[in-house]
Amino acid sequence: MIVRDIKDTLGTADEVTTETWTSRRVLLKKDGMGFSLHETIIFPGTETHIWYKNHVEAVFCIEGDGEIQTVADGKVYPLRPGVVYALNDHDEHYLRGGKEPLRVICVFNPPLSGREVHDADGVYPAE
Repeated sequence: MIVRDIKDTLGTADEVTTETWTSRRVLLKKDGMGFSLHETIIFPGTETHIWYKNHVEAVFCIEGDGEIQTVADGKVYPLRPGVVYALNDHDEHYLRGGKEPLRVICVFNPPLSGREVHDADGVYPAE
């Protein structure tokens, strides 16, 4: 059994911060679960270009506000507590923070190893 407290990731290698978000990586590839689990905070007023060519991701919004816009069709989806979105088709998109920090729980398959950040195309590298 694995039992972890999110607070134990703070200030460690399992907390990754960029200009637009902080990701606290709670379960990773090394844990052998077949997926990774993260708490991510999207900073207010920011925009991140994302295109997971090598992963699928499900996201559960639990606090704050923001929006996601898909590149293929330009659709904009408001994000608020209770909204779930799944990038099941490797959807290229923009993730925007709103007025308040957006707190989400993310699940990735295949699992992340822990230090990934988006490259110039918005991609996390393949393992």
